[in-house]
Amino acid sequence: MNSASSGDRPSNMIDPKLLEILVCPLTKGPLEYDAEKQELISRSAKLAYPIRDGIPIMLPEEARPLE
Repeated sequence: MNSASSGDRPSNMIDPKLLEILVCPLTKGPLEYDAEKQELISRSAKLAYPIRDGIPIMLPEEARPLE
């Protein structure tokens, strides 16, 4: 099995190329990666989208409101 793209980073890291193309589904604004909490932060929507097993869950109903 050829998995060169996932071989050079820990399994809890998100692909930087994926981060470049992902946007908030509500605002279409940029997202910030929080490695410690494993979340993608949308400042404009004030939501944090979870990352589970390296997969961003980009559903507003799954997002956590930011304080």
